[in-house]
Amino acid sequence: MKKYTGVGIMSGTSVDGLDIALCNFYFENSEWQFEIIKAETFKYDLHWRKKLKEAYKLTSFELLKLHKEYGAFTGKQINIFLKSVKLKIDFIASHGHTVFHQPEKKVSFQLGDGACIAAETKHLTISDFRNQDVVLGGNGAPLVPIGDMFLFSEYDYCINLGGFANISFQKNDNRIAFDICPVNIIINYLSEMKGFEFDDKGKIAAKGSINNSLLLQLNNINYYKKEPPKSLGIEWLKKEFLPLVNSANLSIEDKMRTIYEHISLMITKNVMNSKSKKVLITGGGAYNDFLIQCIKEKTDSIIVLPEKKIIEFKEALIFAFLGLLRLQNKINCLSSVTGAKYNHSGGVIHTINIVN
Repeated sequence: MKKYTGVGIMSGTSVDGLDIALCNFYFENSEWQFEIIKAETFKYDLHWRKKLKEAYKLTSFELLKLHKEYGAFTGKQINIFLKSVKLKIDFIASHGHTVFHQPEKKVSFQLGDGACIAAETKHLTISDFRNQDVVLGGNGAPLVPIGDMFLFSEYDYCINLGGFANISFQKNDNRIAFDICPVNIIINYLSEMKGFEFDDKGKIAAKGSINNSLLLQLNNINYYKKEPPKSLGIEWLKKEFLPLVNSANLSIEDKMRTIYEHISLMITKNVMNSKSKKVLITGGGAYNDFLIQCIKEKTDSIIVLPEKKIIEFKEALIFAFLGLLRLQNKINCLSSVTGAKYNHSGGVIHTINIVN
């Protein structure tokens, strides 16, 4: 039984930090097994938070320069993370940090040059997982569902509450997955207006009241009427969602409470209401007690909050798994999920070959 040891890297749209997970994978009894050996989040300082949030404003040259800088920064954080690790590392797989995601224009760009990561770490690195799917007519997202299918098959639904909520489930013989709605990206936006980075356990929202007018406007956004495959990005948030929130003459607490209601409605709308169905919840939103309460109130399905490592590092784990599949030239991107012309193996492989 061969074990593969990889490092998965994820930076989400919430811009809270760089998630790094050291993982083992092995194939046993016709199933993939995994272990998260070590995992850590390197919080962004104000300098990097500002750079990443404002990257979309840069000129083409400045963006390319930041792409290299962020790749080198990522590599340095990986080196710090691996300093005490004695295991042989087979590969690094990095998602990068999304700046642009407009698949309808054949554009999806993630900061963090894989060549710079490989140069810093001296390890084979796979990056740029989305672009191949986009040029094949897909959304380039979501990519995590193939990991859900192979690593978390005991759950009927896998939902990640990150910057955006996304869902993954099996329907007949196909994996179906899509972004549901914004979560932490909008909650954090409003929390900052109250002087906080995030809404700790939902305490701000719990003080507010639901505004039915705003709730109706949010629920009626066109995206929710579209059939999958579909995905969301910051551009959509700024164009479709934020104007409704910003124009509402309400307190921050009332806006928050209304958005929590909207999120919980959108999530439960996409989950079969059955006591026999198990729903795995991961991502930072899993720690938001009030949001989880809102979700539980609207479904009879079994809501499962796993151990801390899975809650916080499931996406980094799965990007490591995507990297492994890419190295084996196996499918790591499903057309049933993204809408691409066919299943394929995505990701650019970077090696540093030093010749004397």
